Amino acid sequence: MSHYPHPEPDDPHQDPRPASDTPFTHPPSGGYPNAKMAPYSGLEAQTGGWQAPPGYQPASAGGQPLTTIGDIAVYQHEVVTPAGRFPIKGSAWTVTDMSHVHESIPAYAVVLAVLLFVFCLLGLLFLLIKERRIQGYVQVAVHGNGVFHSTMIPVHSPQTLPYVMQQVNYARTLSAAA
Repeated sequence: MSHYPHPEPDDPHQDPRPASDTPFTHPPSGGYPNAKMAPYSGLEAQTGGWQAPPGYQPASAGGQPLTTIGDIAVYQHEVVTPAGRFPIKGSAWTVTDMSHVHESIPAYAVVLAVLLFVFCLLGLLFLLIKERRIQGYVQVAVHGNGVFHSTMIPVHSPQTLPYVMQQVNYARTLSAAA
């Protein structure tokens, strides 16, 4: 017996599509009306599922970015994100540290403590060895001129947060000077 009830013919919440044995016969609806999904061909490299419409030319920001924070590019007078581009003047930057530190006793220290405990009590000093690992993300959000974008930067070392903060402070300085 299935735990899903069979709808009655006059049920207003039943699926209007006819039931079939193969539920995935139609492609999903939605997406960009002027873009298409192209099958993979060995002739051209693809980086994602979205294909630009014919004649699409991305606007040039002019020159090299002064800094990049994740997928956010900061130029002298504008910020370019996947969500859109906007002037750097008046942009607001937010940084959220979502990293955490794991501290644990490594396995070799436990083994050495057990082995050397038999000979002398000094083997217990190996239990004082701690191993620190930092994991998580730093979230950087920017908004300005009606556009909002957020990016997550993985943290693998304690130096990641100060480095990201330095980049964001540089972008804030450019925003204030513009």
